[in-house]
Amino acid sequence: MQTQNPLLDDFGRLMTSAFGAAQAMGDEAKAMARAQVEKMIADMDLVRREEFEVMKSLAETAFTRAEALAVRVEALEAQLAGRKT
Repeated sequence: MQTQNPLLDDFGRLMTSAFGAAQAMGDEAKAMARAQVEKMIADMDLVRREEFEVMKSLAETAFTRAEALAVRVEALEAQLAGRKT
């Protein structure tokens, strides 16, 4: 047999509201912390991953071309040295 107690019903509703409010406050705290971290990162002048990957690719391409040019210069210098003798 179940009895209804208005005091317990009110207490249950109060607890439900309190948990909802606590969850909302937690979400708000997370949002504020995230905003602060993003602001700190922006102030540090860090690059995003996409920008880093683009620059890395450009550097690798430049390095490969520089190596190829070094080999070509060595071949041309050897060719010139052969003509001078």
